[in-house]
Amino acid sequence: MRKTYIAGNWKMNLSKSEAVALASALADAIGDSTDVDVAICPSFGFLDAVGSAVTGSSIKLGGQNVHPAESGAYTGEMSSSMLTDLGCNLVIVGHSERRELFRECDQFVNEKIKTALGHGLEIILCVGETLEEREAGETNNIVGTEIIGSLADISAEQMAHITIAYEPIWAIGTGKVATPEQAEAVHAHIRGILTEQFG
Repeated sequence: MRKTYIAGNWKMNLSKSEAVALASALADAIGDSTDVDVAICPSFGFLDAVGSAVTGSSIKLGGQNVHPAESGAYTGEMSSSMLTDLGCNLVIVGHSERRELFRECDQFVNEKIKTALGHGLEIILCVGETLEEREAGETNNIVGTEIIGSLADISAEQMAHITIAYEPIWAIGTGKVATPEQAEAVHAHIRGILTEQFG
């Protein structure tokens, strides 16, 4: 039976005091329970403070993004080693906002994954389709292409450290809601791809 995984991407929200207060409340509520995997991904500037707030709990700390390079002239970016230095256990890659706003392609996402795995970070890989793609009946093609491209040259052993998050872009800010049946249909398709690719 698969374990439930709840991850909160706080995006560019909350002040430092609000982030620490929320993290502390979550840590108090969850404690060291391992019944459910819980991760929080606060703004980069608050990773250290939030990490301290959840110390001693089972909550995992994650980055919202990572650059595939180890270092260099990449203004505003964070490397995998910077994330681990701040106490991160994981990182989100492939988020729809990164794909759309920053034109990040599957190959770039793949490079991020390889570098992050090399630093011992777990991965949350986001995949999903737009409203236009769903209405055109392209959901399975889009999701499949993103998975295969993002996981190119990834081994079955490495896959054990990667979680796929289905992100129905068409249900974000559109007033439309993905039903459990719609989400489960995509989940089944994703599991089929992973079984075919990694056994």
